[in-house]
Amino acid sequence: MTVQHIVNVVYLSPLAFLATALLSHFQPGLRPKHVKSIATAATILSILIAAISGVFISQHPLIESTFLGYKQLGLSLRLDSVSVLMFSMIVLLSFIILRFSKNYLDGDVRQGAFIGRLAATIAAVQLLVLSGNVVLLLLAWVFTSISLHRLLVFYHERLGAIIAARKKFLVARLGDVSLLGALIALYLNFDTGNLEVIFQQLKITSISEFTSSNLEVAAILLVIAALLKSAQFPTHGWLIEVMETPTPVSALLHAGLLNAGPFLIIRMAYVIESSAFAPLILIAIGGFTALFASVAFLTQTSVKTALAYSSIAHMGFSLMTCGMGVYSAAMLHLVAHSFYKAHSFLSSGSAIDIIRTAKVSDVIRTKNPFRIVLGILLGIGVYAGLALLWGINSENETAILGIGTIIALGLSRLFTSALDSSGGIKLLFRAALLSLLVTLAFFTLEAGSHELLSAQLPELSKPNFSTLALTVIILIAFSATVFIQIIAPSLTSSSFFKALAIHFRNGFYLNTLFDNTVRALYTYGSEKKPAVVNSSECFEKHILTSTVQLENQPIAAKN
Repeated sequence: MTVQHIVNVVYLSPLAFLATALLSHFQPGLRPKHVKSIATAATILSILIAAISGVFISQHPLIESTFLGYKQLGLSLRLDSVSVLMFSMIVLLSFIILRFSKNYLDGDVRQGAFIGRLAATIAAVQLLVLSGNVVLLLLAWVFTSISLHRLLVFYHERLGAIIAARKKFLVARLGDVSLLGALIALYLNFDTGNLEVIFQQLKITSISEFTSSNLEVAAILLVIAALLKSAQFPTHGWLIEVMETPTPVSALLHAGLLNAGPFLIIRMAYVIESSAFAPLILIAIGGFTALFASVAFLTQTSVKTALAYSSIAHMGFSLMTCGMGVYSAAMLHLVAHSFYKAHSFLSSGSAIDIIRTAKVSDVIRTKNPFRIVLGILLGIGVYAGLALLWGINSENETAILGIGTIIALGLSRLFTSALDSSGGIKLLFRAALLSLLVTLAFFTLEAGSHELLSAQLPELSKPNFSTLALTVIILIAFSATVFIQIIAPSLTSSSFFKALAIHFRNGFYLNTLFDNTVRALYTYGSEKKPAVVNSSECFEKHILTSTVQLENQPIAAKN
């Protein structure tokens, strides 16, 4: 029996979760004993399969399962370093989230149905990351959206959940159409749906030899599909409203399903690299979204809404990193964000964290310009010094330096807070130690990720003028934002910045336009009429509510 045939065992993992979903139809109610048991067995089986897959990949860089289909279009699984890493992450998160769900929903009259829907979604995500053919990739992509929709409307009597789910449904269908168009263009260009055949042809063939525009169209459509999947600006509004579902859904959504966008770009990296415009779109929209959502995150008063904006920003940063060509760093960021965000949502209601936060004493800022400038220089100096010691080539690894610049800005913020405060030498020492650890972790983990994934990703190349110019613009925007944040204590009395904070908190009311679009496409019953009637009323409502909230906040929160 060949390794190829042994790898067919990997199908058992998504099939076990699909079996859980099927069984839930017979035990959809309170405390479904058998559904819980088979769900637990499915997670344990998946962990074992992930471990075995890792062993196989350590010996064989690429393994494909038996192909089922016609004219190179059909079903096949692909095991390589990228897919196994994502698969392993998903099975670990699935184990944690399902374990949490058993207690979280204990006593719910539809606990069995919920676990079944959760299992179906997990199966779809597993098939997505393991896809070796464009047909399975498309089917899994659509299945993730449909199964997520069923989770978002789990409490169908909640109007907020219905409206958010409808927004997500519209965005998802646009993403599905974009992905379908991209995959058709790839098939027309390469006469195959096998991903490995497509990648190999792109590796050995000069881009100039592709006379067809199909490749450029495919790359752009892939980018559009990824942007829509990961709630990027301006279609991010649905994500900040999907709070009516149980907490495990939020954890799975933010830690797993949102990653489908960056994963698609990483999986199709060779296609993206062959395009002249796709990387620029990723840098522009991903970078702007990361910046916009990061600022909006700082203005939120709701924990879950803040976490939603954080996810939007992280997805934007991952996509921007892909646009810069540093796919290994994007994958590293993706995995780290997934575990961090799953923990954040599952522990968002913990009273212990609130008590601990309440015990933290604020330091007093001195607002000394010299100390502020010194803090900025120290942050840049630490990063630049370690980059030099690490041996980063400024010519061939410009993109890594560009990503690292954002880390340097964070270090500047850290040093400034320590120097320009009453914290003393102890706080400065802690800031310096943390800065060194963060910078070393970035270079070490990025190098390890590159080594692990290099066989499946394009080599890092010198950016062209357009990419470099756009990257510089994005970095200048990030720098300006961080500088404003550093001097924020001096701006607390400014009415302009108070008003700006209100507008950012409400996402500049783009959700209002989204609401009107959804209302135009759906007919609501009189008993389900949305509370918001039109754009002007929604705008006035946001302004009034946000002003009251801002005035009632303590000074530390406003800063």
